[in-house]
Amino acid sequence: MTADTDPATQRFLSQPSALPPADIEESTRAHRAPGLSASLTLLFSVTCALAVANVYFAQPLLDSMAQSLGVASSMIGVVVTATQIGYALGLLFIVPLGDLINRKRLILSQVLLSAIALAAVGAAQQWIALLSAMIVMGLLAVVVQVLVAYAAALATPSQRGQAVGTVTSGIVLGILLARFTSGVIADIAGWRTVYFLSSGLMLILALVLWRVVPVTASPRHQAPYRALIRSLFKLFITERTLRARGLLGLMIFAAFSVLWTSMVLPLSAPPLSLSHTAIGMFALAGIAGALAARRAGCWADQGHGQRVTGISLVLLTLSWLPIMFAETSLVALVCGVVVLDFAVQAIHVTNQSIIFAARPDAQSRMVGAYMCFYSVGSALGAAAATQVYALWGWTAVSLLGALISASTLILWFLTRHLLTAHQVASLR
Repeated sequence: MTADTDPATQRFLSQPSALPPADIEESTRAHRAPGLSASLTLLFSVTCALAVANVYFAQPLLDSMAQSLGVASSMIGVVVTATQIGYALGLLFIVPLGDLINRKRLILSQVLLSAIALAAVGAAQQWIALLSAMIVMGLLAVVVQVLVAYAAALATPSQRGQAVGTVTSGIVLGILLARFTSGVIADIAGWRTVYFLSSGLMLILALVLWRVVPVTASPRHQAPYRALIRSLFKLFITERTLRARGLLGLMIFAAFSVLWTSMVLPLSAPPLSLSHTAIGMFALAGIAGALAARRAGCWADQGHGQRVTGISLVLLTLSWLPIMFAETSLVALVCGVVVLDFAVQAIHVTNQSIIFAARPDAQSRMVGAYMCFYSVGSALGAAAATQVYALWGWTAVSLLGALISASTLILWFLTRHLLTAHQVASLR
């Protein structure tokens, strides 16, 4: 014990402890943690990118999967549904564990098990085996949300928004990575190779995380798991900020899904008749979303979360005007997509920064609850977009997206005062 140790620390260290040495070391490191370093933030972003890519790999591979397994093309879309079912279950039953057990161990377990699930997807020879592996893969992909909550917990209050924004930008880039790489790899070596390679990458990533991520004390939440899950559902009732921001998240991702689900239909149809490769190039617009995620986090740290939300919702609504001309002007479509992606990701990061500030003691459960709104919005937007396009065409789809966006702007205006003075102060 050194002479410059403060008296309170001396008394603490001199007392006998029931904690094992490893836990004492964990507590000490947690106490000394200076915040979230730039290198660790980058590692979290890369992990999120690779993990979320696993969810989106299947989209351009569905036809190859159907031919390989002898499944009707009308049924192969269930693969995406199975993955989303697993992801939703993970949000409800795995993400809250971040408030109960050591987060580093939870993250490592998910990454290692994801490697096994990915290998099972690649090796699946039967339809049921593929669906089962996809459900498990989606279940474990929620490591993304555990990492977002962990980043928020490690960061100091002044850097929380920036940390969440940077990690979220990794998620956006991961979606781009999936769209670009899975098709290329499948063309060269088959769709199974995509999952085998991803499995190997997850194993390498697990080793890096084990060596680099700091050991921190386990959360002090003493409730059993069943009570923890009950408390997650109670958050929907007790937290007004969660409900308000979650509803905003549901609606912006419904609008987001309306665009990205149906955009391929007019682009691949005459007179444009673009190839799948050319259509995939539009995913580059997602880079704007990645940039927005990081900047929005910084703005939230400076106390501008509500202003960012309002401006972004105006941009989101206006973005549908150039998008409406997709069938006649690809330049207009690109401009609209860039603005829409920027606006959605800015709101998404701001939402998370605000709900984390509302309940710092329940960050894993809060992000799990919030992402449930996201899943519902994405599903509803996708279902509505395909039906509207089949009935009335692209103009009607654009009007639907604009209507959802404008309704979200009105909702925000009516609920913008729900932040308490304490929550606003914590965002500053």
